[in-house]
Amino acid sequence: MAALASLLRRRSRRDDVLLRTLCATTATPAAAPALSASAAKTRLRREYDADRSISLLEAIDTTSLSAGSTRHALSLAARRLSRAGRHADAEKLLSSHIQASPTEPHLSAVLCSYASAGLPEKALDAFRSAAPSLPSPISSMPFNALLSGFVRCRRHRRVPVLFEELSKEFSITPNAASYAILVKAHCMVRHDAKAHEVLARMREEGIPPTTTIYTTMIDSMYKQKKNEEAKALWEQMLESGCKPDQASYNVRAMNHGLNGKPDDVLQVMKEMEADGVEPDTITYNFLMTAYCKAGKMEDAKALYRSLGDKGCPANAATYKHMMAYLSAHGDFDAAGAEAKQVISEVKKKFPDNMLSGWKELEKELGFCSDNGDAIPQAECAAEEAVSEAEEPATAEALELEDSAAEETGVSEESAADGTPAPETSSDEEVPRGPA
Repeated sequence: MAALASLLRRRSRRDDVLLRTLCATTATPAAAPALSASAAKTRLRREYDADRSISLLEAIDTTSLSAGSTRHALSLAARRLSRAGRHADAEKLLSSHIQASPTEPHLSAVLCSYASAGLPEKALDAFRSAAPSLPSPISSMPFNALLSGFVRCRRHRRVPVLFEELSKEFSITPNAASYAILVKAHCMVRHDAKAHEVLARMREEGIPPTTTIYTTMIDSMYKQKKNEEAKALWEQMLESGCKPDQASYNVRAMNHGLNGKPDDVLQVMKEMEADGVEPDTITYNFLMTAYCKAGKMEDAKALYRSLGDKGCPANAATYKHMMAYLSAHGDFDAAGAEAKQVISEVKKKFPDNMLSGWKELEKELGFCSDNGDAIPQAECAAEEAVSEAEEPATAEALELEDSAAEETGVSEESAADGTPAPETSSDEEVPRGPA
């Protein structure tokens, strides 16, 4: 009997332990595993709900966050808030990521994210607040990140003022990337003489002008129909030892394409290949534009169909301009086919709650089947690849990576527009609308 009583007591204690363990497990569910920076960015790119974007941002494993990862993830979340009209929440989110003793790469990442939310003046406040905590002397990295944000937000006239003011106030020595931003700001408001003054200033300071700077100025000349000045700058670039890159050649392709000269675009492409520079989707878009403007629609369609084989998938500008030119030439069947492709890709990339207008368009164009099901979706031509390899590897890349299109590339959407972009008043903060 004593042995039986002892056995029952031991079993009772084990049952109590098991019960307490089960209760504790039920009361405190296991926390969801933290997301890696790469996984979070992938999900953030496909998440358009502002609150869920913030939840994803908060779930990131902070040990996996580099400055580049911070900028990508934070920019996406801040942009979602801004586009939802929650500008105060976007500012609160961004300011919460500025550390008490920030490093320059981290501060630069956050400053870039302010531009993604359309809040450049708030970025300036953050810079002034954090700068005294940075190790002295302050490098050009956060300085460039701040100025590039003003360029991205089309506050070009503020850039020259801030360039002089902040470099003196915080004893910052501008570098070639700093001057590239300054030249871009001058070119965007057609202050060509001031852009040339910057070139002269750089030479005086022993800083050689870069391919990026020459490309920006050449692009500005072409858009102002100043072809001879553009050619002179190209020769000057070559004489200075600057090697033309993809963006440089695309500027020339743009000029010939918009003037309906496919043979000249093809000549530029031959020069590119001889120089070891591969044409990209932008190059081929301008060749298609040239064919269309010259009335060679069959050549344009053949080129369009071959883009995938060339390793240059169609982008938004490809679809936009092809549909416009096909319609203008009366080829409505082909234009309708392209519209169907665009709708299917939009439906693949965006959630249902953002597609009501596209679904209505789909019905109006007769692209739905009789049973109400959507048309089969075509393969996405250009899925956004997200990997750690995409992160900027150097300080300069971090400063300018997100604004590369504004500072070095060719804007296909505004290439035909010879007028400077309108600016918002410097006295108030006006968030940017959706691109």
